[in-house]
Amino acid sequence: MRIFKTLYNIWAAFWLLFIFLLLFPFFWLFLQKESWKPKAHYLNRLWGKLYFPMIGVPIRVEYRFQPDTQQAYVFCANHFSYLDIAAMGVVLKNYYAFVGKSAIKKVPLFGYMFSKLHIQVDREDRSSRAKSMTRSVRALQNGRSIVIFPEGGIKSKTPPLMHKPLKDGAFVMAVQQQVPIVPVTFVNNYKIMFDSNPSLTRMPLRVVVHEPISTIGKTQEDIEALKEEVFQVIQSTLLAYNS
Repeated sequence: MRIFKTLYNIWAAFWLLFIFLLLFPFFWLFLQKESWKPKAHYLNRLWGKLYFPMIGVPIRVEYRFQPDTQQAYVFCANHFSYLDIAAMGVVLKNYYAFVGKSAIKKVPLFGYMFSKLHIQVDREDRSSRAKSMTRSVRALQNGRSIVIFPEGGIKSKTPPLMHKPLKDGAFVMAVQQQVPIVPVTFVNNYKIMFDSNPSLTRMPLRVVVHEPISTIGKTQEDIEALKEEVFQVIQSTLLAYNS
């Protein structure tokens, strides 16, 4: 049984790299001009759409809300697995920017693509946090959605229990720009690939896109209540599916 598991993981790693390397020249080209970046974003989504079928992991999405591709949102998701990033491109059709840790830029080729297409932040550096907030707000003002993992990375060691407290950033920018917050639950990614065990297990990858939470009329005083509401929406779904 172990040999089959090893062969499957080699197969999965091969397709992850092969598809990315196949697309990378086009990534590079479309990242040279700001007006071309939506095309690079489409390639980013295409990568996930090609990858998951090749490794036999179908993505099953329950849309309790269908996001308007012409509207900007702040999408907040739980984060237990590195698969979350690739899966999000399959789940969402919106043009969005991830807010992710700056260490990603050190990954050869992928780091270049991520740094040019998305928003990096060093959460230990106040200046970096301020710059990422400025870039995120500018993206929202330009009609581009933001995707963020408000746990602040893969923090939980006991999924499906999320890490608390959630970081403020996603909620501050949503309130400041008065855009809806859309919770997204990755139901079982940690069962397919958990952070502490990069080995893959084949099963359908399940995602729930929840109803939006309005920020119209909300102020900074409502941040904690919004954080708790998003936490409860995602956490209750995780427990319901994994009980």
